[in-house]
Amino acid sequence: MNQIMTNKFLYIADPMCSWCYGFSLELQTFLADMPDAELDIVLGGLRAYNTQKMDADQRHMILSHWEKVQQVSGLPFDMTGLNKPNFIYDTEPACRAVVAAKMLTQDMPTKINFAVFQAIQHAFYAEGKDITQEAVLAEIAVEALNRFEQAEIFDYDSFLETLSSAECKDETRLHFQQIQQWGVRGFPVLLLVREDGLHMLSSGYAKAEVIARNFKEVLQGFS
Repeated sequence: MNQIMTNKFLYIADPMCSWCYGFSLELQTFLADMPDAELDIVLGGLRAYNTQKMDADQRHMILSHWEKVQQVSGLPFDMTGLNKPNFIYDTEPACRAVVAAKMLTQDMPTKINFAVFQAIQHAFYAEGKDITQEAVLAEIAVEALNRFEQAEIFDYDSFLETLSSAECKDETRLHFQQIQQWGVRGFPVLLLVREDGLHMLSSGYAKAEVIARNFKEVLQGFS
């Protein structure tokens, strides 16, 4: 069997993790030469269920991280996105939106969920949208899903129903629990899935060429 057909990757990340935002473009570049690769996303829950309103010190700390990611990645950032009154940096809804997409696309290529993940990231970081709101997330996700399929297959009301369901909330919580069981402390993490287990390709931000080099070294170990 052609190796390109069997490559499966596990991406551990959170849509509201700024280094994940920077890394996703590198991951997209890495995967560009593997159109049939599978990419399963496990949602990290960086600040899941946070209930504290953002204060000036938190905003300054987060923006300093954003500035570093912008310098390294060259990606666009709307630095005013955190200025919303009473903004609560809760990453659970954004993670749950990706889980909802996964639930609705089980018979589709797994990269469709990565498209949703990236769309949510772009809306937050580049456009300053409040992706802690279910209505906003549903609009972003449905647009991304339909763009990927190049057809109006998904609709806002159905996605929002799935997003707000108890089943989706429970499934999202399982993602967070899995991360804790694995002992993952930071994001992003990219793993190659093989029959003998998981192989690290990147822990933290990395350029596409570094991911590709690590991937090649892992594969050479099986040759």
